[in-house]
Amino acid sequence: MSEVDGATLIARSLKQQGIDHLFGVVGFPITPIAAAAQKEGVAYIGMRNEQAASYAAQAYGYLTGRPGATYLDVPDDIITGKCDVDKIVQVERAPDPPRMVAPMENIEAALNLLQRADRPLVLIGKGMAWSRAENEVRAFIERTQLPFLRSPMGKGVMPDDHPLSVAAARTLALQNADVVFLMGARFNWIFHFGQPPRYAKDVKVIQLDIAPEEIGHNKATEVALVGDGKAIVGQLNQALAGRQWFYPKDTPWRQMIMKKADENTAQIRPQIHDDEAPANYFRALRDVAAWMPKNAILSAEGAGTMDIGLTQLPSFSARSCLNAGTYGTMGVGLGHAIAACVVHPDRPVIHLSGDSAIGFSGMEMETLVRYDFPVKIVVLNNGGIGPGMPEIPESPMFNLKPNALIYGARYDRVMEAFGGKGFFVEDPKDLPGALDEAMNFRGPALVNVVISQGSARKPQQFRWHS
Repeated sequence: MSEVDGATLIARSLKQQGIDHLFGVVGFPITPIAAAAQKEGVAYIGMRNEQAASYAAQAYGYLTGRPGATYLDVPDDIITGKCDVDKIVQVERAPDPPRMVAPMENIEAALNLLQRADRPLVLIGKGMAWSRAENEVRAFIERTQLPFLRSPMGKGVMPDDHPLSVAAARTLALQNADVVFLMGARFNWIFHFGQPPRYAKDVKVIQLDIAPEEIGHNKATEVALVGDGKAIVGQLNQALAGRQWFYPKDTPWRQMIMKKADENTAQIRPQIHDDEAPANYFRALRDVAAWMPKNAILSAEGAGTMDIGLTQLPSFSARSCLNAGTYGTMGVGLGHAIAACVVHPDRPVIHLSGDSAIGFSGMEMETLVRYDFPVKIVVLNNGGIGPGMPEIPESPMFNLKPNALIYGARYDRVMEAFGGKGFFVEDPKDLPGALDEAMNFRGPALVNVVISQGSARKPQQFRWHS
């Protein structure tokens, strides 16, 4: 019988299942998988951080509807040993939980107003062969993996003793728009804390879900539509052809929404037109909005920067706005931007980031330069997680505000150190020119915009929201 090494077998299985891109960070044990993937026609994007690789794979799945793949580590046995084509050495493996919890949570929360993020993801995990060190591995697996598998979040465990597990993992990821552990567990990171959504008492719910067990989970469902969302909505659109209907403008609800929108516009208008240096959020974003191409893909990350930015920057087409979503997961931004470059090399990719947020995945600037991904990064720099302090005081461990960073830190120079282009803007009048130069530069570029530490979002009903 012919023999093939495990790395090639995994690569071929991925390729056969239509997975054409791998995002990862290789170590010595798993480098052969990336090399085998390339030989089999699966593109490999080497990242600088494992979480960023997972975020990129998630975004790839969201943008394409096909599973993106990422991995951390795989046992030596299956990679370096020779395996019969129809019989792989049985091993136990699972992703490294501390580094994978955030990506798995984020896949269910970000970019999603429904219960699932529609971002299929296959994780190739790590571990050791049971036969090598059964007791040690059992302790490792039970300490770090089984609490997840045995919790209400786990909805099933997939066997890992056959190459067809790759196909099964891909199918499950697509069917459930969810995370699948290849040779591990499928997680459904939907948390219910005992409080049902606050609906009007007389509301009637039409629920569309691919999982029958989710129908009526929080509130009784008047009409249940079980199946693939894209297929069902397509059927609805076909049935409604020629029957276009709009919610009347003169209803109390529409009038209330329009009144509130007008009030919001009037409230922020003075900030949008304030040319004082350093700029406020709204003034800086005015120029960014005017500069962004209409077909751009936006990746936004940060606290005030993301929240305010998503209210000011336009999005003209579906699946063109990537962000940290409901959980506010930090570190997603440059992984998302890299995936956007892979999926849409013909479209501009803009990454809007706060100066705190850029610290979570900033080393991926090197990845951008290495693969010549022409992402244009705009950093709004107020020296903190929220506004920081103008200067670092003496004895900073006692006197520096806990949220403070270096105000005016030169993130643009970090980009230049890797070979990209950097711009530093302290006066808003210089921002349009810097943005234009960044767009005209053929590679990755970063525009570092110092903004006022007094700048904030508009006042909210609850003060802590502001």
